[in-house]
Amino acid sequence: MLFCRVMNLDFLQHKLDERINKGNIRKLPSFTGLVDFVSNDYLGLSGDLQLASRIHERCIAEKVPNGGTGSRLLSGNHKWYEEVEDLMKSIFKAEDVLLFNSGYAANQALVSSVADKGDTILYDQLSHVCLKEGAWLSRAETIAFRHNDLEDLESRLKRVEGRCFVLTETIFSMDGDVAPLEQIVSICEKYSAYLIVDEAHSTGVYGENGSGMLTEMKLDQRVFARVYTFGKGMGVHGAAVAGSKVLKDYLVNFGRPFIYTTSLPPHSVISVAETFKFLSEKDHLQSELQEKINLFRSNWTESSSHTAIQPVMIGSNMKARNVSKQLQEAGLDVRPILSPTVRSGTERLRISLHVHNSHEEIIQLASLLKKLI
Repeated sequence: MLFCRVMNLDFLQHKLDERINKGNIRKLPSFTGLVDFVSNDYLGLSGDLQLASRIHERCIAEKVPNGGTGSRLLSGNHKWYEEVEDLMKSIFKAEDVLLFNSGYAANQALVSSVADKGDTILYDQLSHVCLKEGAWLSRAETIAFRHNDLEDLESRLKRVEGRCFVLTETIFSMDGDVAPLEQIVSICEKYSAYLIVDEAHSTGVYGENGSGMLTEMKLDQRVFARVYTFGKGMGVHGAAVAGSKVLKDYLVNFGRPFIYTTSLPPHSVISVAETFKFLSEKDHLQSELQEKINLFRSNWTESSSHTAIQPVMIGSNMKARNVSKQLQEAGLDVRPILSPTVRSGTERLRISLHVHNSHEEIIQLASLLKKLI
């Protein structure tokens, strides 16, 4: 309380008031108990009691410590980290893999460290902010290319001198659309560009054993680096960069978010390993999710996405909030995505579909959308 009396915080409140007036102030939500159409837990693994039991039993049996205890370069490189990296090398068909605390940290460490002064980074304009921040933290020139626009990407590559890195994603988090991966890979090969692909929303959901979209399309060996995250379709926590052994060694030496961060708790690492093993026994989950996506699309014909992320365009912050409120009052947890998170005029509802959404719940949601929009 003394701090608040002494320090003038008007400059902070002024910025908050601007957001309040625009209708886009952010607040932490409370647990709702409503039908989940908002989380990234596409396969329902975060709440799977059988999986939770496996993780718990293994942690007890192997006397797993509570914390990482330090950076992996100091005291934090427990045996379980190397075990899960070896497992992921096989799953992702990669020469080597490096575990990170989160997808944000993995992307930021990768992009900021591999590009240097005199290099150029071309990133899809709708790439996640962690990819963009990684680019801005490097000393390279950074340029956005139009979303999924192959002509714009190639025209910019033609003008680049020196090393060039291209950043994109498999599935984009706000629109649910998929990058034209085969064409992007071919263009990058044509111009000797280093392609980095974020598989955040395809990890677990696509590919054999949850290996993602690039392995499913047999493009994995033609990409410089791939980033996989485990807090979405895998239902646990952490992330990994897959690529060459040289790249892994480089990140251990130059990736600041890796070097200077306490390692993941061993419990989280074991959770990743056990979830991949669990998923290898549950290959029906991917097809069940696709059935739910098809059901929603057949009932909401305005859908433009073929993935579990279904944006419903609204066009204003206030209306998006209002429609979301009415859906929540009907028992369905659907959240608005407001500017500045998305461009002004493209405010929307972001619907996430899951294997645990029943047919009746999905049909109810589509029916309410028709009435409210």
